[in-house]
Amino acid sequence: MSTTATTTTRSAAPSWAVPHLETASVALTLSLTMALALLAYYFIGYDQGAVSVFGADTHVHEFVHDARHFLGFPCH
Repeated sequence: MSTTATTTTRSAAPSWAVPHLETASVALTLSLTMALALLAYYFIGYDQGAVSVFGADTHVHEFVHDARHFLGFPCH
């Protein structure tokens, strides 16, 4: 009874797959959408008082005032 050993050869360096341009486009689109959503969330929910970007100017607060109450953010 004889046994034969089989050897497999592997390349020294693994080949890395280059992502498709579509994947990069989707990642960029999702990143920009997330940034805009966080910016809108900040202005609707938290732009008032000590953390206001605009200081004592309340134009942004008054502009989104009804949306703030509709979404359940207390503001006064």
